[in-house]
Amino acid sequence: MSPLKRIKSPDLLVSESGADLEGHGLKRTMGLFQLVCFGVGAIVGTGIFVGLSDSVAEAGPAVVISFVLAAITCIFTAFSFAELGGAIPVSGSSYSFAYATLGERIAFLVGWCLLLEYGVSVSAVAVGWGQYLNELLDSLIGWQLPAALSSPPGDGGVVNIPAVVVILLAALLLARGIRESARATAVMAVVKIAVLILFCAIAFTAFNSDNLSPFATHGLMGVTSGASVAFFSYIGFDAITTAGEEVKNPRKNIPIAIMICIGVVTLLYCLVAIAAIGAMSADDVASKPAALSLIVNQVTGSSLGGGIIAFGAVVAIASVVLAVMYGQTRILMSMSRDGLIPRVFERVSPKTSTPVTNTWIVAAVFAVPAAVVPLDVVMNLTTIGTLAIMAAVNIAVIALRRRNPDLQRSFRVPLFPVLPVLGVLFCLYLIYGTGWRTWLQFGAFLVVGALVYALYGRRHSRLGKTEEQPTPVTPGAQAG
Repeated sequence: MSPLKRIKSPDLLVSESGADLEGHGLKRTMGLFQLVCFGVGAIVGTGIFVGLSDSVAEAGPAVVISFVLAAITCIFTAFSFAELGGAIPVSGSSYSFAYATLGERIAFLVGWCLLLEYGVSVSAVAVGWGQYLNELLDSLIGWQLPAALSSPPGDGGVVNIPAVVVILLAALLLARGIRESARATAVMAVVKIAVLILFCAIAFTAFNSDNLSPFATHGLMGVTSGASVAFFSYIGFDAITTAGEEVKNPRKNIPIAIMICIGVVTLLYCLVAIAAIGAMSADDVASKPAALSLIVNQVTGSSLGGGIIAFGAVVAIASVVLAVMYGQTRILMSMSRDGLIPRVFERVSPKTSTPVTNTWIVAAVFAVPAAVVPLDVVMNLTTIGTLAIMAAVNIAVIALRRRNPDLQRSFRVPLFPVLPVLGVLFCLYLIYGTGWRTWLQFGAFLVVGALVYALYGRRHSRLGKTEEQPTPVTPGAQAG
């Protein structure tokens, strides 16, 4: 059968993973609160603590509109993720959703793009960790790591050692077990939300409406480009669906957690953006590393407040690395289970109930770009890869409604199919804002993925091998 027509039914995905029981050797230990914290942990990090200044450089004071535009794109797609996550509660997330609707080849390319969203974003997030770690060290002891060992190339760095360290620490915690990882993520999520609320409280004391005029200094194109950059701040909410085999009552809790996370994060980001631009002019914020700490230091006239913000950023970015690495390992586990990548990624340790080897491979592979790749290159590729995945998910929810109208769904997209179609259109609009260089890089990335599928995935597909097996013929039928 053609890979485009080779579709894996939702019932088969659920039964193979054990998603309604215990998932493929994994244990159900996460409740709704932990799942929400996991989602917040996956989202709030480098995008707001480090990437805010890059969004301001593109959009000026209109960065608030950019954040809203990026949020709207995520909200449309969040509805689709919520429906699919409740209907197909497995670890594969977007990859499994595509496999059940759009065919094996497209599913593999979606999984390939997930290497950008989950894997490469680990590197991008880790890169920003060193900037705030230095800010924290400076406020505590008046000393910083040398820029050559703590900054990305292009910003005076040679090898980003803190980025490697935070990835290895996250891998160590993930290998120990999901219960420990979920608890750590919950604590860190609460800490970073508290720190961002504290930032808003401090920055609003120095709010100056003159900083908002002129508002759209770079016009509509600047707002669009700013939204494409700001979108990086929302990456990670779909990681909630990768916990489908380790969540209690996944059909109910996954949709609820997705909607709560998007609502909380959108409100928080818009408040932070308004507070930042109100307290300091857009020109002063633009392209400044550790911008939030800089603003608090200026407002308070002391490095103590900036040190607290830096501490929150260190915790926030570490939690994103932890949550996103978790999502990446579960995606790879699902692809390995289907035979599209080597079987080593699906092995689960009977001692810890986690894919230990998978986790350490991911850590080793993505520590390298975190150490030596400039942040802006990684962020742009991650953004366009994620937008492509979201467009595919919106298409998948439409296809699944038509293919399996009677499938059990604990949540349904409202105003169907208007919202999924709008989700696709908004994703394409933000892809347009990433620029032609990023399009070319992403196109090359997809070509490589198609070659990997043709040379390995198609030949080793377990679904393909099942279909190729001849149908057994009974002796009586053969005689007739």
